[in-house]
Amino acid sequence: MKSIGVVNFSSKPGSVELQEVDRPVAGDDDVIMQVEAVSVCGSDLHQWHGTNSWAVNYPVVLGHEFCGVIIELGKNVKAGGKWKEGDRVVTETAAVIDADSPMSRVGKYNLDPNRKGFGYGVNGGMTRYAKVASRLLHKIPTNISFDYAAMSEPCAVAYSATIAPGFVRPGDRIVVYGPGPIGVLCAAMAKLAGAEVALVGLEKDKTRLEIAKSYGCEVIIGDASTWAKSVDGLGADGVVDAAGVSASLKNALTVIRPNGWISKVGWGPQPLDFSLDPLVAKNVTLRGSFSHNWPMWERVLRLLESGKLDLKPVLGGVFPIKDWQVAFEKMQSGEILKSVIRPE
Repeated sequence: MKSIGVVNFSSKPGSVELQEVDRPVAGDDDVIMQVEAVSVCGSDLHQWHGTNSWAVNYPVVLGHEFCGVIIELGKNVKAGGKWKEGDRVVTETAAVIDADSPMSRVGKYNLDPNRKGFGYGVNGGMTRYAKVASRLLHKIPTNISFDYAAMSEPCAVAYSATIAPGFVRPGDRIVVYGPGPIGVLCAAMAKLAGAEVALVGLEKDKTRLEIAKSYGCEVIIGDASTWAKSVDGLGADGVVDAAGVSASLKNALTVIRPNGWISKVGWGPQPLDFSLDPLVAKNVTLRGSFSHNWPMWERVLRLLESGKLDLKPVLGGVFPIKDWQVAFEKMQSGEILKSVIRPE
């Protein structure tokens, strides 16, 4: 059985198209998911443009933010009894890991050096059927639609970058650079933790910055120094760099207070062009943040179920898979924050 999938077939710019994709075969520990919704990520756009800084196993079906319904159980999954056909589920992204690696054995399988993710290492969810290891599955709360469940992955990324390290305290002042989906969600997470938050972008980001206002954030175009230092002149308690470019990290070192922290979640392959001496002089903690793990995702689903985290402002449009390029272009242009694709 074949279905249509959004396939990245080469490293050359523009090498993404609709192709026929075979229905995968479940291994003993896998399920086959009928995909109902796939959220588009900035990494999908990078692979479309050939600007990704990570290795890709071409050709590959794009999409790592997806959810759907279980339609087939592998032998061991069926025997375990935890999952059944018809369950509404969302999947994590660490499609392939070494379960015996030191990182996996302490629950940090997202940092396993052998990890391969959906959409670049193995086929992802921008097609009708996907093979998913049962260890990756989470039940979707009954009051959450597939469209919103598909966006739980970037929420887990934001949770990992802000809440999970334990840095954010009620009353903190936090600056977030980069008003893309991850930046907006990081700002929303910091607000949930009781912080005052400013989201910083450029003139071209006005539409995305407006969305951030719905989460109660201050929005700033350009320099955030005045806001960061307005309380006691020392700077913000924390900074989230969701932009990834070198300039945002340089700005972060300017607005952070002594003994503050910077969480870097944005990717950017270009080299730094400035000194890191302020990091030393201010005794600043600089922390990289990559992906997420099971307990983070469970907490995100609880936030969605309870209504404490509302994704309505983030979802900009839902598109049939034949209109994948429209979905990509609308995100690329900044017209909308997040696109969701529905396979068929």
